[in-house]
Amino acid sequence: MKFKKIVSVDHTKLQDRALEGLQQLSEQKIEVYDDYPDSEEEILKRIEGADAVLVSWHTRLDENIISQCPGLKYIGMACSLYDDSSANVAVNYARGKGIKVTGIKDYGDPGVAEFIISEVIRLLHGLGKHQWREMPEELTGRKIGIVGLGTTGKLLAKCLLPFGPDLYYFSRTRKEEWEKKGVKYLPLPQLLEKTEIISFHLPKNTVLLDKPEFSKLGKGKILINTSLGLPFKEAAFKDWIKEPGNFAIFDADGKKQLSVEVEKFFNVFISDKSAGWSSETEKRLSEKVIKNLRNYLDQ
Repeated sequence: MKFKKIVSVDHTKLQDRALEGLQQLSEQKIEVYDDYPDSEEEILKRIEGADAVLVSWHTRLDENIISQCPGLKYIGMACSLYDDSSANVAVNYARGKGIKVTGIKDYGDPGVAEFIISEVIRLLHGLGKHQWREMPEELTGRKIGIVGLGTTGKLLAKCLLPFGPDLYYFSRTRKEEWEKKGVKYLPLPQLLEKTEIISFHLPKNTVLLDKPEFSKLGKGKILINTSLGLPFKEAAFKDWIKEPGNFAIFDADGKKQLSVEVEKFFNVFISDKSAGWSSETEKRLSEKVIKNLRNYLDQ
């Protein structure tokens, strides 16, 4: 069984080998775009006649677009799918129309953990332009908090534990297996007060910090964000980052929605690259997207 026509509507970053596999699943020649459509009209033009569409997290397929595609049977998100509210696809609406929507997970997490540890060590030891405190300090004994103990948060915890920090976490659900490993649970207000370094790993559109929370976080702290979007209100962050001894670290995904003004602060470190992207990430993403398509056709 094959799809009639498969369209990759934007730059999903599928590897060439995956595209060859994609063609084997389509009766017609597949259409693959390496840019991002800039209008609803362009999206509809690209996916016209397709019964299967692949999309990255950059392009939004909302209810209006999906309603104009009566032949659509399958939407494959070449990105993580947490829930409808954080997705760039109107997941619940599409499923209500009988359209299968799939996402992938666990494909870019190792690179994120490596980025965080690398950047924190550089700041602690003053290996770049700035040093956190007067003397270089180690990860050993540092009070580190992880907000969001999903796949990435767990991998970061696993990488950090051998260094001997005092490790804490906050999550929507308790993770008893990690508490047994020495990662201690704290409600968010207490975690903000107790930790010195705090790393956010949250779904897009999840905002947890405003002025009261930043007040609890206090001075002399390091905030790290590699989530897709900001987990805080920028105005409150702007006031906090001006306090003595505070630093913030973002990768290219984590800094999205951050204003140009804040990006230029001397104690805000921003990478131009997505921490979770590597050749290994691309390979895992490609394999998982194709596997989802094949699983659907095999049903």
